[in-house]
Amino acid sequence: MAADLFKVDEYFRKLIRRASERTGSDLEKICLRGPERELTRTKNLQPLLVCVSLGYLRHLTEKAIQPDEVLGHSLGEISALAAAGCVSFETAVDIAAKRGELMDAAAARVQGGMIAVISTERETVLQLLAQKFSHAQLVLANDNTPNQIVLSGETAALEQFTALVTAEKLGQCRRLTVAGPWHSPLMAQAQQEFSSWLEIIEFHPPKVPLIFNITAATETDPQKIHQLIARNLVEPVRWRAAMDSLRGAAKLALFEIGPGRVLSGLARANDFGDDTKIFNINNLRGVEMTARLD
Repeated sequence: MAADLFKVDEYFRKLIRRASERTGSDLEKICLRGPERELTRTKNLQPLLVCVSLGYLRHLTEKAIQPDEVLGHSLGEISALAAAGCVSFETAVDIAAKRGELMDAAAARVQGGMIAVISTERETVLQLLAQKFSHAQLVLANDNTPNQIVLSGETAALEQFTALVTAEKLGQCRRLTVAGPWHSPLMAQAQQEFSSWLEIIEFHPPKVPLIFNITAATETDPQKIHQLIARNLVEPVRWRAAMDSLRGAAKLALFEIGPGRVLSGLARANDFGDDTKIFNINNLRGVEMTARLD
């Protein structure tokens, strides 16, 4: 991940060194050589992903490719804050490091995780969730597409729900390789500590519209942005609704910046068809190729 940035981009390496100081880990070594168990630790992975995303974003904007709107999925909302000019890149790294630290600690205190549910019986699945499980056990964490939601909660509840979906032939459930039950009440302590810590961070009004996860709407008031960023830890990501807000733009082009292609797949699953251009910016070659396109 980001091997090309490490080779040529001193500013990116400064961001990595800053993140390393915040986490107490050698993130350059972990990113390039592992071990994987350290790379996937929430306290390391979150600031690393933000550094990588912002590293490629900087190269893209230097090619005069500027966003009209920005949004980020879950942790990606921190990168989106910087992309919109609410905070500096350095401050975004600090926020991601603190967020990862607190979520890592919270996950160690609970037995929980997340499952993706792929189903064409959306309303029936949600009714099953409401009827069989309390809010403390299992909740909707991500509303990603018409046919994909993610649930978060206690391990036992995840297993019980998977068994019910299988028995009722409502679809497929897949356990996600995440460290904890993100976007659920089980993160309440982390959310409270994160909200208090964020009081020292100065947010600026976005320079371009920034669509937030839990409202699927834009916001310009810095104090309300502070609240939305903190609430993200315990409330669901309304990605399907956020993507819907982009519809209607002429010649729409979506740029997924950072490792992977998950959001590009979600865009297609949300019926953004061939008339929408989607670019994956996850290496410098991709930046150069995109910059050459009209």
